[in-house]
Amino acid sequence: MEKQAQFVEELNTKYNTKGENIVLGKGMLDGNVVAEVDVKIPLKTINRHGLIAGATGTGKTKTIQVFVEQLSKAGVPSLVLDIKGDFSGIAESGVENSIIQERYAKTGFSFQPQSFPVELMSISGGKGVKLRATVSEFGPILLGKILQLNDTQQSILSIVFKYCDDKGLPLIDLDDLKKVLQYMTDSNGGKQEVASNYGNIAPASLGTILRTIVALEQEGAAEFFGEPSFDVWDLLAKEGDKGVVSILRVADIQNKPNLFSTFMLSLFAEIYMSFPEEGDAGVPKLVLFIDEAHLIFKEASKALLAQIETMVKLIRSKGVGIYFITQIPGDVPENVLSQLGLKIQHALRGFTAKDRKEIDKAVENYPITEYYNAGQLIQNLGIGEAFVTALDEKGIPTPLVQTYLISPESRMDILTDAEIDELTNNSSLVEKYETPVNKESAYEILTQRMEVPSINTSQQNTENTPKQDNQPSVLEEVLKSSAGRTFTNTLMREGAKMVLGMLGLGSKRRR
Repeated sequence: MEKQAQFVEELNTKYNTKGENIVLGKGMLDGNVVAEVDVKIPLKTINRHGLIAGATGTGKTKTIQVFVEQLSKAGVPSLVLDIKGDFSGIAESGVENSIIQERYAKTGFSFQPQSFPVELMSISGGKGVKLRATVSEFGPILLGKILQLNDTQQSILSIVFKYCDDKGLPLIDLDDLKKVLQYMTDSNGGKQEVASNYGNIAPASLGTILRTIVALEQEGAAEFFGEPSFDVWDLLAKEGDKGVVSILRVADIQNKPNLFSTFMLSLFAEIYMSFPEEGDAGVPKLVLFIDEAHLIFKEASKALLAQIETMVKLIRSKGVGIYFITQIPGDVPENVLSQLGLKIQHALRGFTAKDRKEIDKAVENYPITEYYNAGQLIQNLGIGEAFVTALDEKGIPTPLVQTYLISPESRMDILTDAEIDELTNNSSLVEKYETPVNKESAYEILTQRMEVPSINTSQQNTENTPKQDNQPSVLEEVLKSSAGRTFTNTLMREGAKMVLGMLGLGSKRRR
């Protein structure tokens, strides 16, 4: 009893907060739930980022759901990247059952089934709010990192953007950027303009950049680049006193890590540029949950990783917290792990030598504790149990505590197709972003510019051809008509696309 009394006193001293907080569950000691110890996380430290890790089937998804619900109750909106399609049920109330009754009887909390305001989102054409960004918003530096360009190619891309700014050529989508590269490569006028103002650019370098853009398109990026561009301020919505939970459903891009990284960097950059400095505000402005975080880091180049690390360091001051969810902490680079204030670690399995090394590395990063044999217990944590260490209100790490987590109060299952349709049909944001806008931009301007000389040359050759009389032929009448000119332009444009397609430079039709 003396050990338990000491445990209660020490943990309550570190986990009780003066300001607003969220509750994750109750402390545990020697396998028993200690009802006197509430594991609370101060709201003011939520923007210090965090990690939720654990083997498959240990309860990570439900932990995220609880976390998101607690934030919503506190009026804090969140964005959840839903890789497996697990989180849409947050929009509906949960149902009490015997397992939930048993869990809440141990914690002493009351279970109150409730739904939370939800917005479904997509970057690849699925149901929900369509998230888009323009090529101009990315800029040459960020886009060059995503395309993994070398220094020379990066400088050329910067010249391309500068040329478009100087010539009034808006870069909205990837078709615009490809058309500019084609104009610089194939058009005598384009070559001369670039050479006289910016210096000679090797066509081979322009072709390399073009091929990397086409490769990005194959991952579905054509759906992402365009207008209307998503306004990140729409992520800060509330309904009544509850923060809105924005769920980005990205189950269809698990095998498209470059597109996934593209979106994340775009989001980080836009938030950083748009949101004002908050300092250490009492309540975070927004919290991001990135499920299957290894999809960002596994295939990322060194330049891309450096950009992500920089954004993680800087975005905290904007009042935004980022939480990475993965199976093992080693999936997240050490430079990112060092920036994380909250760690929620579910069970790890030590079936192989590599697994045991990962366990040792994870335990080494925990605060030293006299209450647990962390290396052994981490392999024996039950479902819905986790090691927790956080930052208190003064920014000091809290003791490691085995935590018996509460259950979600919303539905622990996904929405039906009919429920998804109803949710999206009633969303004002879906209506706002549903219809793509295809205003005149670089693609249209340069397409017309490249077609005009060809048409003029054709007309000049026709005028120089001797005729037997002064009466126009039937073919001439057709070519001079509006329908004839449209047909001619279309034929030339589609013919050019066919040739470019055979060369691997073709572009999709703009929508």
